[in-house]
Amino acid sequence: MDITRDIKYIGVNDHQIDLFEGQYIVPNGMAYNSYAIIDEKIAVMDSVDARFKDEWLSNIKTALNGREPDYLIVQHMEPDHSANISAFMAAYPNAVMVATAKAFVMLQNFYLESYAHRRIEVKEGDTLSLGKHTLSFVTAPMVHWPEVMVTYDSLDKVLFSADAFGKFGALDVEEDWACEARRYYIGIVGKYGAQVQALLKKADALEINTICPLHGPVLKDNLEYYIGLYNIWSSYETESEGVVIAYTSVYGNTKKAVELLENKLKEAGCKKVAVNDLARCDMAEAVEDAFRYGKIVLATTTYNSDIFPFMKEFINHLTERNFQNKTVGIIENGSWAPTAAKVIKEMLEKSKNITFADTEIKIMSALSEENKQQLEALAKELA
Repeated sequence: MDITRDIKYIGVNDHQIDLFEGQYIVPNGMAYNSYAIIDEKIAVMDSVDARFKDEWLSNIKTALNGREPDYLIVQHMEPDHSANISAFMAAYPNAVMVATAKAFVMLQNFYLESYAHRRIEVKEGDTLSLGKHTLSFVTAPMVHWPEVMVTYDSLDKVLFSADAFGKFGALDVEEDWACEARRYYIGIVGKYGAQVQALLKKADALEINTICPLHGPVLKDNLEYYIGLYNIWSSYETESEGVVIAYTSVYGNTKKAVELLENKLKEAGCKKVAVNDLARCDMAEAVEDAFRYGKIVLATTTYNSDIFPFMKEFINHLTERNFQNKTVGIIENGSWAPTAAKVIKEMLEKSKNITFADTEIKIMSALSEENKQQLEALAKELA
């Protein structure tokens, strides 16, 4: 695939994978993107997952049409992008690896290689001329590893964005970009909003026509849309109006409360209500909803003087990703000594700008008439 006249796509699709990074369900697979910039000198941008060594090397050979690369530019050392560095350097003994100092430390740690005489260490603002194309290197620490950099080609105005602007899903599958990009961003990069904001400010100074990420499709049209979403996600603002209900239920009584609340919210005019049964749903999808919408209801049972394990796991996923700027409603259930509301509030203590709903609901086993009135009041308050 031609990105521009001189830039070729040489990545691979992975439909063998079931869990990305050992935890994210990827029903439509993954893409590991790599690119070749063909000029007087040739630069290959990043490697791919170890299982696709032969396909990737074949793609390079085809794209270069008899020529050999001069540089391997490594923007990110995560193994899904770095696993074939050694294979590349063996196949092309005259090539030089270009990366940050921290990347070379990781290279030694991961692959017991240093390439001391075949490497160029770059830092913020350094450039590399390929001929017509001049590459500028922009550091992007903790987006989402400390060694990360992105690369800007001033001729074709292309930003090679490392893991930024990536998404789940192979490139030979048609699907909505935002849904899987949001789940990817929040799950993997979400903790590092401040660092993403810093990178967006650097990118704002560049004239960008094309974004080439390490996962997902190349972005060419309507870049304001993608950059706008990244700005929302990384600043932890509300993307869509609506209410998320995340719940656990042991014998069905908390579930009944959630179903009643869902109906009351819709009656009160709430256009979007996203309900997640945390024991059964894709946890990453539930986390995505929690960050997307401005209001959330946590409904759970007291369990061993704590809260039900799936709810505890869910809240941990939120807080470790800097969950903030939300309105939170609480429904707790306990047959003799309910503690869920107290535990939830303690878990959210360090989260910024959390506003708790005035209506707090305590269910003592089964729904009472008072609980039903409280649910109606909570629905009106949130809607």
